[in-house]
Amino acid sequence: MSSFPWLTTIGVIPLVGALVISVLPKGSAKLARPVALGFSVLALIVGILAATQFKTSGHNPQFQLAEVHEWIPQIGVSYALGVDGIALSLILMSLVLVPVSLLAAWHDVPEPGRRQQGYYALMLVLETTIVGVFASTDVFLFYIFFEAMLIPVFFLIGSFGGGPRARYAALKFLLYSLAGSLLMLVAVIALYQQGPGGSHGFLVGNLTGLHMSQDTERWLFVGFFIAFAIKAPMWPVHTWLPDAASEAKPATAVLLVGVLDKVGTFGMIRFCLQLFPNASKWATPVIIVLAVISILYAAMVAIGQKDMMRVIAYGSVSHFGFIVLGIFAMTATSQSGADLYMINHGFTTAALFLFAGFLIARNRSRNYPDYGGWQRVTPLLSGFFLLACLSGLALPGLNSFVSEFLVVAGTFQRHKVAAGFAVFAVILSALYMLLLFQRLYTGPKPAGKEHVRDLGVREKVVAGVLAVFIIGLGVYPKPALDVLRPAVTQTLQHVGVHDPAPTHGAAVDGSSK
Repeated sequence: MSSFPWLTTIGVIPLVGALVISVLPKGSAKLARPVALGFSVLALIVGILAATQFKTSGHNPQFQLAEVHEWIPQIGVSYALGVDGIALSLILMSLVLVPVSLLAAWHDVPEPGRRQQGYYALMLVLETTIVGVFASTDVFLFYIFFEAMLIPVFFLIGSFGGGPRARYAALKFLLYSLAGSLLMLVAVIALYQQGPGGSHGFLVGNLTGLHMSQDTERWLFVGFFIAFAIKAPMWPVHTWLPDAASEAKPATAVLLVGVLDKVGTFGMIRFCLQLFPNASKWATPVIIVLAVISILYAAMVAIGQKDMMRVIAYGSVSHFGFIVLGIFAMTATSQSGADLYMINHGFTTAALFLFAGFLIARNRSRNYPDYGGWQRVTPLLSGFFLLACLSGLALPGLNSFVSEFLVVAGTFQRHKVAAGFAVFAVILSALYMLLLFQRLYTGPKPAGKEHVRDLGVREKVVAGVLAVFIIGLGVYPKPALDVLRPAVTQTLQHVGVHDPAPTHGAAVDGSSK
């Protein structure tokens, strides 16, 4: 166990920032934005320091930087935090995206006062719940953070959303999420009954490797999986995402799609595979089919959209299908790709949503027919947007290519047909991403836009940070893969699967006889 509570500190910093913003006097309300940015940057600095304590070599426990304290011993709930390589990577990604989103959202709520304070305080509260949900190693504590995330997101969409149907989208998001959460709560309680009990009865380590009846394990798996499939989201429980992402402010959409939705795929790895290995293998054929449908269906729907924010949202549903496919293909290659995909998707989606937000702020429209030729008006924004689109279609040399290639290559080892469909979807993603750029930026210069400015200094900082990660993780993904690899190995060991034996040599020998 770590002698310093790194994870608690990371989670508390933004919460303290939210409290500071909330108590600012009315005359100092304009300080809400720099205070929020300052606390989020401080959390990032502490997160980087914590990451230096994480060991990727040697024999290490599953969870490092661990903190375990009794909380409600009467029902077995502990305050237990810890991270493996997957959780650490997702936390660091989140800690980067929050200040980037706050900087991009500088003018989202232009009027200073309580409304502006509420907006930035909610963003920081959301950051605290994000850290908590990825760091929890007690199943009940995870559930608490899983539910707590809904509160700030609901208000960020419903009260601060930029679209005409923001309240509808917020309510839809809440109802879908609550439906999945209630199923998971029943499964969490039933899982505890199967475990050893005691004051630490909800610890993931104490619930791993339990001997349950076949039917019990399968029902518990279904309860967890449905909640995570809604959060991910997967077809057919995905419809809340395009509404929520398109009606929310771009910065909120980044945290919703780029960060929060990873809780679904992260939960599949942490809980579905680790706690219910036999049920996971039993459900794999159906989940593979659902993942392929998600990939293809969402990509085709994205092609037909006229709202740029909905194009990005449906593209994300398709990408989540790739992540789920990699998780349940259950090979070291596919799972490494899926884990890396979660991080890469966060940065790519952030770039797409924020750059689209910059453009919408200049033209006050989200629809294709109101655009065309904007590369002649905002050439620098055009270049960054093209980079984000190329990342979204997984161009070699950019971040998404590595993870998508690993998912497809690993899936091919066990599920060749599914891998073939996934390859076809790569063509579809190229189509909707290139159409997105073409319809917005190419063509003759739009009339009456001579005085529209290109990116300002603040926007250049946002774009530059995201571009560094998009290019850096594409050119040199090895450090990220090194952090993820031990967690992938442990996950496959929990499930009890091994990579298929190579068949190339056998085929050669057979042909020579």
